[in-house]
Amino acid sequence: MGLTTTTQDDRLLSGKTVVVDPGHNGMNWAYLDEINRLVDIGNGEKACNTTGTSTASGYTEAEFTWTVANQVVPLLEAEGAKVILTRSDNDGWGPCVDERAAIGNRNRADVVISIHADGGPSDGRGFHVIHPADTTGLTDDIYEDSLSLAVALHDAYLETSMPIADYIGQDGYSERDDLGGLNLSDVPSVFLEAGNMRNGEDAGLLSDDRFQETIARAIVEAVTGFLSS
Repeated sequence: MGLTTTTQDDRLLSGKTVVVDPGHNGMNWAYLDEINRLVDIGNGEKACNTTGTSTASGYTEAEFTWTVANQVVPLLEAEGAKVILTRSDNDGWGPCVDERAAIGNRNRADVVISIHADGGPSDGRGFHVIHPADTTGLTDDIYEDSLSLAVALHDAYLETSMPIADYIGQDGYSERDDLGGLNLSDVPSVFLEAGNMRNGEDAGLLSDDRFQETIARAIVEAVTGFLSS
């Protein structure tokens, strides 16, 4: 009789599901009626989505987030994760923030990472990580894990050459109770504001191919560290 062999996938993220949310969408600007429609965010209403920001040279946040997200995906898959994107291209509009949260919930994601870049004052620099506030009936069940995920992402991102934000948040963290993607999530979720697109130095980094690869690797390091700890 032949021998029967079994293989075990011992990659760090084997069996884990990660939802990667590239903020905004490339054609949101052409669908203002649709993206301005109010949706329920758990403790109020907010616009379905926004157009996002851009650098002074016109490089859009939507393109940046789409590019970085698509670098994150194969890196996470190489670690064994099942990875789901909240949008399939950069040529449409939406989905709305409530639907983005629902994607993570429906797929019982282990974590959701939402990728953004800020449109702050031109003299402000740096990144910050947004995590949900501890809101009874909404995020109280994911608050601690989301905060731990935020710390992991913050620590990994510190290894890049992007400084901590000097114009918003506290020590590179922001706690928010007004974001539908966080309020409506049933799984640990954070937003990365990878830098300030309206600042010349930050914009140079965010537009650079090599730095985008560095961002992707920092995100994967954070997810891997959080889920394998």
